[in-house]
Amino acid sequence: MIAVDTNLLVYAHRRDSPHNDAAFRVLQILASGREMWAIPWPCLHEFLAVVTNTRLFRDPTPMKAAIEQVEVWLDAPRLVLLKESDGYWAVLADVLREGRACGGAVHDARIAALCLEHGVAELWTADRDFARFPGIATFNPLTDERVHESPVAYAVAKRARAAGRQMALAGR
Repeated sequence: MIAVDTNLLVYAHRRDSPHNDAAFRVLQILASGREMWAIPWPCLHEFLAVVTNTRLFRDPTPMKAAIEQVEVWLDAPRLVLLKESDGYWAVLADVLREGRACGGAVHDARIAALCLEHGVAELWTADRDFARFPGIATFNPLTDERVHESPVAYAVAKRARAAGRQMALAGR
């Protein structure tokens, strides 16, 4: 299963983003595909905080529109929302220790821990900071660049990336 990080959600939503077209296509491919895909709950929270932030955008997204966007994603038939379960703390503690996370990196550690806890094959992100967390493979679909390879290869992620490239060539 592939999980999507906040930055791709923001880029896909904000038409003023230079990455809007590519990120929109990535989410469209995942949402219309046959495979399960995921968004960690903290990424949805962060999406709402970022796109409505008046300090980041001259014309921020109104909260009503941001909520409507989240609801569109939640309606995707094969979307899995990653949330904490009973074993989450043990996974998070390991991720924090192994990634030597502190400060702002704790938020990324939460996302990495949720992905590991739920068996996510790959986290799609434009953020290189996830490379600090062993065990989570990351991929930037906007540049077709593997950011961090986990020891295990996942056929589902490879098929989705290949489909993404094919769809991107065909346009939105």
